[in-house]
Amino acid sequence: MGMPLELNTMIVTKGREERLEENLFRLQKDGYRLYPIDIPLEVKKMIEGESSGTAIIKKLEWSGTKTVIIYQLLSLNSTN
Repeated sequence: MGMPLELNTMIVTKGREERLEENLFRLQKDGYRLYPIDIPLEVKKMIEGESSGTAIIKKLEWSGTKTVIIYQLLSLNSTN
């Protein structure tokens, strides 16, 4: 029996991220997802949208067919 696994190279939040500290965020996604850790990744609100910034994933946890990532925002792209 196999385990479905998705490899992700960007963080897509869909507005569901929650702030833990000033530049530290938590995001829960359905399914098992694998992300590179300690490598800068592009952050987007929607997969087809523009980049919101750059972040590094600090922690990745799988539990009950959910993936939880803790990421640190390094830079934020502003529309102003």
